Amino acid sequence: MRVIQVPMDEDLLQAVNELAKSQRSTRSALIRAACAEYLHKLEQEALERKYVEGYRRKPESPLVGKLGEKMAQEVWQEEAWDEAW
Repeated sequence: MRVIQVPMDEDLLQAVNELAKSQRSTRSALIRAACAEYLHKLEQEALERKYVEGYRRKPESPLVGKLGEKMAQEVWQEEAWDEAW
């Protein structure tokens, strides 16, 4: 693992230190987790954009949508029936 230096204003540093202490963690571990979570969030957003763009380029036919709706209703009805018993 490489060691880096990150300039940080005093208020942010204090908040990071307090959170790390309250979680019984280290500042480094907290910053690593925050960076990993941020990168994961960006990746998910990019995938969602690709998904939406794909449907914009090639929209789903209305028939497929109606079939999916019917299938979902059948599943929901079965689940409701199962929960009633």
